[in-house]
Amino acid sequence: MSNAAGRPIDAFTENEIPELRNVPVYADGEEIGHVGDIYYDEETQQVECVGIKGGFFGMKRQWIPARGAMLQDDGLHVTYGRGDFDEAPRWDDDDLDDDRYSQVRGHFVRHEEEMQVGKQQVEAGSVRLRKWVETEPVETQVELQHETARVVREPVDEPIGRDTGAFEEQEVEVPLSAEEAVVGKQVVAKERVAVEKGVESHTETVGDEVRKERVEVEGEGDVARR
Repeated sequence: MSNAAGRPIDAFTENEIPELRNVPVYADGEEIGHVGDIYYDEETQQVECVGIKGGFFGMKRQWIPARGAMLQDDGLHVTYGRGDFDEAPRWDDDDLDDDRYSQVRGHFVRHEEEMQVGKQQVEAGSVRLRKWVETEPVETQVELQHETARVVREPVDEPIGRDTGAFEEQEVEVPLSAEEAVVGKQVVAKERVAVEKGVESHTETVGDEVRKERVEVEGEGDVARR
């Protein structure tokens, strides 16, 4: 296996898979078992999972993701510590279906936080319309008419009878009329006032701190890291 020493096993081709079978498996420099079945994904054309049996696991079968595992001269070294296997899912048979595959990946996946930026509506101010009343004087010109009296005398030379009331005192009153200005008010709408809202966009830079898990491989001898 010297030609495969120091190689990540997820880089193995389908024809090279037999080179991995029954090799010892080491975690934290301690042998925990040996390679049993190997799950090769035809779609990704990669070794996705490795089944470990014997040793630390007894009669159980332990599947682990292949990513990060390196084949050295002395065997297969995985990036997981002994503590990672305590609560790991394992079964009595070698079958790895989609459900088990999801459980394995969910347990051994390396976590890190990613910052997520969303948007929310907040109150950024307001617009207020206030109406008040002002009084101002106004003037206009109006033409008014009024009646006038003028005495018109017309000579008359006619005899009159005795019973016509001549030489009696009389008083005649003639009423005169005139126009006067009358002021009234009416309410007239002059303007509609409304507030229209628009949307403007701007870019802000936001930041935060995120955590990432790091995996360190420790072991004796020539240990390759990727």
